[in-house]
Amino acid sequence: MKKLSDIKILIRGGGEMASGVAWRLYHSGFRIFLTETNRPMAVRRKVSFCDAVYDGRAFVEDVEGILIKEADEAEQAWDAKKIPLLVDPNCESKAIIRPDVLVDAILAKKNLGTSISDAPLVIALGPGFEAKKDAHFVVETNRGHNLGRLLTSGRAEPDTGVPGPTMGITTERVLRAPSDGLFQNTLDIGEFVKKGDRIGFVAEEPLNASIDGVLRGLIRPGIEVTKGLKMGDIDPRGDKSFCYTISEKARAIGGTVLEGILRIYGNR
Repeated sequence: MKKLSDIKILIRGGGEMASGVAWRLYHSGFRIFLTETNRPMAVRRKVSFCDAVYDGRAFVEDVEGILIKEADEAEQAWDAKKIPLLVDPNCESKAIIRPDVLVDAILAKKNLGTSISDAPLVIALGPGFEAKKDAHFVVETNRGHNLGRLLTSGRAEPDTGVPGPTMGITTERVLRAPSDGLFQNTLDIGEFVKKGDRIGFVAEEPLNASIDGVLRGLIRPGIEVTKGLKMGDIDPRGDKSFCYTISEKARAIGGTVLEGILRIYGNR
């Protein structure tokens, strides 16, 4: 029987929530493997391993993720105490990695191809999945009383389209593309803004701050976007350190995924 430290966990996605899960599982001693698309558009880039797709490496707090070219390079990354990330949007690498656990953390609000047969244990985050049908467990990701609940049957709550409140502020704290086009920034993550400040442009349309606060998240410049796409968020609490640390939501969800794994493998 495998020791917990030998258990391989493949996580689909490298954005904020996926990275929070990966961080918690890494510190719990598991071997973590991430897959991503070739053009991830994470908003909270400073706490997302997917930035390694562009830069070759990315740090989330004290953990380093590195981009690899082939799945069989994972062992070398694990030996170096790093998290390997592979551009593999269809998760074809699962045939090589043969994970003990597969976590769908894409958060696409729908199932993009994950099957309950992909691994001995499959855990899916958020809407779009049914426990015991698409995955063994589903994790509730909607803020509120049930956030972080491990579902052994049924579905997670549907997407509301409204971000969780911060100091009572919801939609106003989210930055959305004013038009289709190429995004270029004038400010960056960690900078303080006032309502109306220019954050950047999409084509020739300005992207302005909607509230006072600190720019907590912003997609990478040079990316083509479509009108209405979520591009960033402003934290009205104004604490710059929050830009570079995992959120309470990601930590809660990471703890729930750990619970699901220990329910199955914890007696080993």
